[in-house]
Amino acid sequence: MGKHMNGLRMQWRLRLGLVLAGALAVCGARQGWGQIGLPGGGVEQSTPNPLMDPTAKPGKVLLYDLEARFARDTKERGGAGFASWFAEDGVALGNGQPPVIGRVAIEKSANWAPQVYQLTWTPTDAQMGPFGDMGYTWGHFEGRSKDASGNPVLTSGRYMTIWRKQPDGSWKVVLDAGANEPAAEGDCCKLPNS
Repeated sequence: MGKHMNGLRMQWRLRLGLVLAGALAVCGARQGWGQIGLPGGGVEQSTPNPLMDPTAKPGKVLLYDLEARFARDTKERGGAGFASWFAEDGVALGNGQPPVIGRVAIEKSANWAPQVYQLTWTPTDAQMGPFGDMGYTWGHFEGRSKDASGNPVLTSGRYMTIWRKQPDGSWKVVLDAGANEPAAEGDCCKLPNS
């Protein structure tokens, strides 16, 4: 049994090393692991960087990697990229909208092109479940588009994504939920000056 456990530990170390090496190659030196560039080129500085945290567990690193690939695919392919990451029974919860249940329904509702709407997000934290087959991430999102007059429209808020390992070993989103940030003080309910 001890020999088998040592073999499993060695496999995990090798896998983690490969994931970390791939992350460094993909992310480069300017942008931190799992940090999605915000519009305008900035990166939310308060975002933890699991590569810099010596206590980060492999599950947390995996979730940050999944989140980075999910966000990159969405940025490049728009709604089609977003929907492709959902499990067959996945659920999308939008702010003030009814739930969208199932990948097919999510594909139909996520029909935006990246040239029309840019959805970006930055994970703040991640947690893997005790059995390593489910986990969640949460953080900040921004959506940028234009209104009918061509004026820029920005929405932002917080999100949570729940991930589940599939029978084939891949990871898919089973729940993605977002809530817009409340209006800033003074943005709501102003009376015209008389």
